[in-house]
Amino acid sequence: MEKVENRIDQAKLDALVSRAVGDLSAGYGGVMVSLGNRLGLYKAMAGAGPLTSSELAARAGCAERYVREWLGSQVAGGYVTYHASSGTYELSPEQALVLAEEDSPVFIPHAWAVPASMWADENKAVEAFRTGKGIAWGDHDGRLYCGVAAFYRNAYKASLVAEWLPALGGGIEKKLRTGARVADIGCGHGHSTVLMAKAFPTSRFHGFDIHPESIIEARKVAAEAGVSDRVTFTTARADSYPGTDYDLICFFDCLHDMGDPVAAAAHAAKVIAGEGSVMLVEPFANDRVEDNVSPVARIYYAASTTICCAHAISDGGHLVLGAQAGEARLADVFRKAGFSRFRRALETPFNLILEARL
Repeated sequence: MEKVENRIDQAKLDALVSRAVGDLSAGYGGVMVSLGNRLGLYKAMAGAGPLTSSELAARAGCAERYVREWLGSQVAGGYVTYHASSGTYELSPEQALVLAEEDSPVFIPHAWAVPASMWADENKAVEAFRTGKGIAWGDHDGRLYCGVAAFYRNAYKASLVAEWLPALGGGIEKKLRTGARVADIGCGHGHSTVLMAKAFPTSRFHGFDIHPESIIEARKVAAEAGVSDRVTFTTARADSYPGTDYDLICFFDCLHDMGDPVAAAAHAAKVIAGEGSVMLVEPFANDRVEDNVSPVARIYYAASTTICCAHAISDGGHLVLGAQAGEARLADVFRKAGFSRFRRALETPFNLILEARL
């Protein structure tokens, strides 16, 4: 029998090892990014020009020797610029957008809380694989909720009001300006609900989520934004939340997490106004596995394995879509639920923005 090593293509092996080392480097780097964010190191560098490690340590209130080593990791990863002639470190405007400016649509540090939670929950995932049981959203490490909410908040802030809502049909944007009734299903910490409430003060918004702790946080977010007079948050399931005649029903990156998405869509069909719209925002995906080969798809498949599919299974598992469902499968869900019109309104590298109407 031919030995395996005799069939090895060395070039392919070297390329795979290089990719694996790059991935390992990124994992280590994520810890450094999280530390830099929590310690205020990036913010201390933003707009400050070249700094020595001692100057940065003083600005951030940290020990210089740790800061110096951390800076080395940032230079190695391309996240900080090093000036060898002066022995100083600088955060460029582009690097600041990604690492220091929390309202930037490309701010990334909070996203690292999600893989941190996945590592913390590894034993739960192992058990789920072996037993086929699910893992409910509320049973995950607490960093998951904060990481997801903060990561999506900035994307929604940049695009939801300015681009996504205007792309919907049925005069939805006009209704929102004159006074509409809106349900935000799976609202989490309420950032999407609050963004809409701030933009359309004459409308009324109702956020629903099954996770009580998220609802508590959402009420705080609404109060801090000064929109509590037109926003309510209630613990409720996607297939039984209260209210009728909603002009707009939103599912922001959550339908694929549900154990029975058809039931959720069917309930939307019952409570939506006659000319209302469902806005479905889902992770970007093509319909075939072979067409979902990219860094973004890899992120979504990985998160889906331990978070999205795991929750859907814990929630009954009638139809476990996963985070790479694709437009065709999502359209089929709404067709079965009684909607006759379904279209892609917009797309981004991270999301599909879909619209369903009766």
